[in-house]
Amino acid sequence: MKIAVFQFSPIVGALTYNTDKLLSAINKAQANGCDLFICPELSLSGYPPEDLLLRDDCVLQIEQLLEKFLALRDITIILPLPWYLAHKIYNSVFVIHNGQIITRYTKANLPNYGVFDDKRYFSVLPATHTTATLTSAKEYDTSGIFTCAGHKLGVIICEDVWNTAPAYLRNVDIDLLCVVNASPYEEHKHNHRLLAAKARASEVNAAILYVNCVGGQDELVYDGASFLIQKSGEVSYQAVAFSETLDYIHYDNTLLTKIEPIHNYPQLIAANYAALVMAIRDYVTRNNFKQVVIGLSGGVDSALVLALAVDALGADNVIALMLPTIYTSEMSLEDAREIAKRLGIRQYQQIDIMSLVDCFNQALAPIFTGLASDTTEENLQARIRGTLLMAIANKFNALLLATGNKSEMATGYATLYGDMAGGFAPLKDVLKTMVYELCNWRNRETEVIPARIITRAPSAELKANQTDQDSLPEYAVLDQIIIALVHENHSTAELIASGKFDKDTVRKVARLIKISEHKRQQSAPGPKITKRAFSKEWRYPITSGYEF
Repeated sequence: MKIAVFQFSPIVGALTYNTDKLLSAINKAQANGCDLFICPELSLSGYPPEDLLLRDDCVLQIEQLLEKFLALRDITIILPLPWYLAHKIYNSVFVIHNGQIITRYTKANLPNYGVFDDKRYFSVLPATHTTATLTSAKEYDTSGIFTCAGHKLGVIICEDVWNTAPAYLRNVDIDLLCVVNASPYEEHKHNHRLLAAKARASEVNAAILYVNCVGGQDELVYDGASFLIQKSGEVSYQAVAFSETLDYIHYDNTLLTKIEPIHNYPQLIAANYAALVMAIRDYVTRNNFKQVVIGLSGGVDSALVLALAVDALGADNVIALMLPTIYTSEMSLEDAREIAKRLGIRQYQQIDIMSLVDCFNQALAPIFTGLASDTTEENLQARIRGTLLMAIANKFNALLLATGNKSEMATGYATLYGDMAGGFAPLKDVLKTMVYELCNWRNRETEVIPARIITRAPSAELKANQTDQDSLPEYAVLDQIIIALVHENHSTAELIASGKFDKDTVRKVARLIKISEHKRQQSAPGPKITKRAFSKEWRYPITSGYEF
């Protein structure tokens, strides 16, 4: 048996596009003599389709497009799609052969944690895996067990592989269990997938073929990295990560082997970098932009965003601007010019905004008479920059990328309608310490980010002699506290009791996290790479009397 594994990058809601891509891949699989074709979870609709599933016209289109797959012959197709039946929606797989749906399988475990919201949309079939009577008129085989080229196979969906295998799978003698997935990337997750698959392989006494989605979808990034694990626990196929691929696997005498060599999964920093590049590329292009705008500061965050954008879109599609005031150091001016030069940015300009700052201050002077300067005047500079950057983005039909990082988002060290302005925030889930690691990784072969940008003390440069640590703890300490409070959900009392951190520092950071919720809820979307991002998996009230 020859299997085509399509590690697909669907676009949510682009039903015709997804169908055409799937049919093209199936045609290639047929031309290569494949017996079986498999693709990721909900490939036809993309995942997560969210409230698109509730539209009647979406239901109709899916039913119409299914007919194109039923018209195919001489190959067995594992097609994941939403199944509408008796006013319910099921996250399903149809196994199709020569115009017939020979079996269906519906997702048994609906995730409703983190970024997942499956229970809002999908139902679960009754706990039977024989022929299930679902309507008075029709009966469907919903076991997910089928035969292809003389081999017995089973199919399950994503979250099901993280749970103990159901009894019926243990009682049938299958050769291969196929798992279709839309499993988002986060740090270290791939190793957990391998462990889960090994456990299921042992339980069902069969090899596991894990096929994952790839691509960027709003705040999610799918890393692909599909694999096959023998029932012995050996990995015999590993697809390349962060790339759409069509691979072919041979099955012969219970041994599964890939035509091409196994691809090693990238190390943590490399994987994070690849995830951010893919997130930018897909968000920008799939929202019909060709160019991005970035405000450079001479600092490390904007430098990293610039490098990521160039790697995602090419230097010709990046517009970079430096908007200095009297507080901007010569070092920052030099470093901004230098990184733009090294990355080949041709659309780089410097616009002095001090005259605009003076105009705003003069206009506000009658109202502010007798009041000392404070963060109001500092934030004014950031908001002028945001206004100009947005104007340039509008004029050139480009997308403004915000350059703030997760450490700033956590503590509110950012200006609403200023440096928070933008349509996408690539570093929203990247802690400051990781920003430095990513910069150093990008410089591993050629120093594209000037070393001085990485080694200098970080500063917003909104007043004289300012550094971030005037307001925040050292980032090495701050990020560990954020990990404990945000990622691990520890309380301030637990952290103080641990003795690892100064108690006043813990209390300060916890307070900043709490009072900054209103900023986070107005921030641009950004790609998730950690265990818990400030997105769907962080849902705190803005108005709250609770103390962390």
